[in-house]
Amino acid sequence: MRLSNSEHESEAWRIRGVAPDFRLEDAWALPAEGGAEDFAALLEVMASLDPTRAGSRVSRALFGIRYRVGEWLGWDEVPDPLAIPHDSDTTLSARLPADLRNSAAGFELHAKDFKPLYRTRDEWAAEISNRTVHAVMHLAWVEQSDGRYRGQMGVYVKPRGRLGEMYMAAIAPFRHLIVYPALMRELERAWRARVAQPRPDSV
Repeated sequence: MRLSNSEHESEAWRIRGVAPDFRLEDAWALPAEGGAEDFAALLEVMASLDPTRAGSRVSRALFGIRYRVGEWLGWDEVPDPLAIPHDSDTTLSARLPADLRNSAAGFELHAKDFKPLYRTRDEWAAEISNRTVHAVMHLAWVEQSDGRYRGQMGVYVKPRGRLGEMYMAAIAPFRHLIVYPALMRELERAWRARVAQPRPDSV
């Protein structure tokens, strides 16, 4: 389920202090619910997903096209790290306060283009940089009114000039109608399978 930007930003997420100049492009409620201690399980499930091998043929095809076009146009093969648009830093890790540095070590997504930034008890963030955008995937574990927790995902972006803006506008319908819904279905199946597994203390 898509969320309004205001709903995702209503929490005091640390990402706002790290990337205040990035805009929240998309926000989604994730089909993953559990207890306060289950955020690590959500991260493990997200790390296991491979969008290039998703169950949706259309989504797989779109990723294949994107990577092929990126290869042709040199969007992704960047010999030297690119500076964040309108900044001299090449990575958001340079902005991290001391308590967040090295907090995400040892955990990565299947998509190696994303580089982990930080992790807290209820947040995790990773960045990606290419010739179109510098972006952040932000995962959060949000307490609900019934004491349960639900996953949320926010995607923050900073386009690289006119090309980046045109790129984001062009892929918006595909993200909202195909890519993200396919990701949610994959996540829901993986989460249900995870929840169905017996906990170590119950065996």
